[in-house]
Amino acid sequence: MRLIQFLDDSGAHGVGVVDEAGNRMRRLNGFSSTYQLANAAIATGETLDATAARAESEETLDYRALLAKGRVLSPLTHPEPARCLVTGTGLTHLGSAAARDAMHQNFKQQADKGALTDSMKMFQWGVEGGIPKGDAPGAQPEWFYKGDGSIVVAPGAPLPSPDFALDGGEEPELVGLYLIGPDGTPHRLGFAIGNEFSDHVTERQNYLYLAHSKLRACAVGPELRTGELPRDLQGVSRIRRGDAVVWEKAFLSGEANMCHSLRNLEYHHFKYAAHRRPGDVHLHFFGTATLSFADGIRAEPGDYFEIDLPALGAPLVNPLQRVDSAFTLGGVRSL
Repeated sequence: MRLIQFLDDSGAHGVGVVDEAGNRMRRLNGFSSTYQLANAAIATGETLDATAARAESEETLDYRALLAKGRVLSPLTHPEPARCLVTGTGLTHLGSAAARDAMHQNFKQQADKGALTDSMKMFQWGVEGGIPKGDAPGAQPEWFYKGDGSIVVAPGAPLPSPDFALDGGEEPELVGLYLIGPDGTPHRLGFAIGNEFSDHVTERQNYLYLAHSKLRACAVGPELRTGELPRDLQGVSRIRRGDAVVWEKAFLSGEANMCHSLRNLEYHHFKYAAHRRPGDVHLHFFGTATLSFADGIRAEPGDYFEIDLPALGAPLVNPLQRVDSAFTLGGVRSL
């Protein structure tokens, strides 16, 4: 099932099911958010699909028109944005290591010739042990924090890059969408397309700046795909500048193209008790295999990032916007 959150003609929030062709959307009765829908499913013990199917109304809307008008929201939000944790894992895809290694080589020149960078070491650990064969957890992935729900922008909305940023580049990724149930059990609602927007120039200076480079906005959506995910996902990432495509590259995702299983990545995120607080929402990025920065591309304000992953519905499109951070040295006040 393909679920979306949207704004209707009156500005009211709604939830809908997109048809297979991706043209029309059927509104759900009794729910104004996916968060409400998921909580209802947990309370009754039903699947998300079954709960949504029972709530389908006769009202349909033009899905493509909603997208064009900027009225499709991110597919999962929390009524209190501070209770939505946005995180991610890196070096999880078979195509990801070379780009990261090249970025990090410049501060590893002191290493012996042929020595592995820390990035390559972590990638190798994933290749060797990221897919558990039994019940024991596999290798830990790289993990990072991006922010809370306030950093997530809707499909079509600008991705703000602060004035102190050295770069603002796309990272096309698969995102897992979760809600923690009343007993502390994480429930996976499904998956969505994500742009895990990052500052790659800052990261390249020193890998210890990775945490800084990830504290940026991101985009998720437009659709939430429920159920199991195809193992082989194929998509295309683009940057448009005016009428021209200045960069385009195919990318692969899904477990067939990863060195970690989703089950292993989920375990290493939710093993922490603080990540299992009842009522919280989690948006977790599963890593990228392709980024324009690795090809020497520098995005400019006004450029459009377009991530097309057909198995997850309509593309995710967002323009890049430069913004004033509105904070200066000495901005902290003593009480």
